Amino acid sequence: MSDQIPVLLSGFADEAANEKLAVQQFSAFAALGLRYYSIRFIDAGEGIKNVMMLSDKEIEHVKKMQADYGLKVSSIGSPIGKVKLQDVDDGTSNKYIPFEKYLAEDVQTACDRAEAFGAKLIRGFAFYHPKGTDPNEHLDQVSDQLGQIAEACDKRGLTFGLEVEANLVGQTGELLKTIAEKVNHPAMLTIFDGANIVTQGFTADETYAQYLAMKPSMGWLHIKDYHDPSPTGRIKHVDEASLANFVPADCGDSGHEAILRDLKDFLPELHRRMTDRGADGVFLDLEPHVKGGGQFGGFSGPDGFGVALRGLCRVLDYVQVPYDLRGFADIKG
Repeated sequence: MSDQIPVLLSGFADEAANEKLAVQQFSAFAALGLRYYSIRFIDAGEGIKNVMMLSDKEIEHVKKMQADYGLKVSSIGSPIGKVKLQDVDDGTSNKYIPFEKYLAEDVQTACDRAEAFGAKLIRGFAFYHPKGTDPNEHLDQVSDQLGQIAEACDKRGLTFGLEVEANLVGQTGELLKTIAEKVNHPAMLTIFDGANIVTQGFTADETYAQYLAMKPSMGWLHIKDYHDPSPTGRIKHVDEASLANFVPADCGDSGHEAILRDLKDFLPELHRRMTDRGADGVFLDLEPHVKGGGQFGGFSGPDGFGVALRGLCRVLDYVQVPYDLRGFADIKG
């Protein structure tokens, strides 16, 4: 395997910290041997904040601390795109923000954070269509808005990653494939997440088909898994607050073995795709949720995050996909 390109392991560091403190996040990740992290929620001295809300002082503090722990930011875990597509009262608590304002303020803030932390990637979503409507009815509007976001990111040398997730217009691999084709912009790629598909009632075979649909537009992968003890078929609207069966990648229903086996042969092409966009390589970003997850985040604890990382490594070892963790030479250097 020595001549193969390794995947780069990263994760949402807030999941590994009981109180979201920066020192907890960085200590856990350094101890696990990780070199990268995605920044989402963090307490940098002024309370827990989403990365979008950090002050200049907090940003500088986090940057110094992450350097002290030998860490780099792989992506900005922004909530961009987790707002309503239309100003419709559909019984949900999702917010609506006029798109022109959203593009000029929130999207630019996400770009500011990426530049501040030296990251090339911004995680985002495909907007909430009105509950009860068919997401296919909204493809033109969402593609137009995402195209403008991609262009805003591209002007600053950044890439917007569109994560597959329930209840959004981009809730399946097929829908993200259609959106990516409509947007047709090099600065917008898609992010596969097996658990986010399984929670909607899909089987492992169906989840694999969603992965294949996303490959032409895929940039990186989020790694979490879900075990559904009593599958009931396709769920049109997922109650995210009630999801309670997230598990490591080696014991869920997403079929990560088949997905990562395919990824092995796809890695050279995907590596070129990502390095052409300025990223260090292909990230597998752990977002395990093994102690709970919801609409805007999840929790694993330092112990749960370690279990999730080892579960992923077991699958990678089994399918012979190389990965890079810190070794003795790193701590001696």
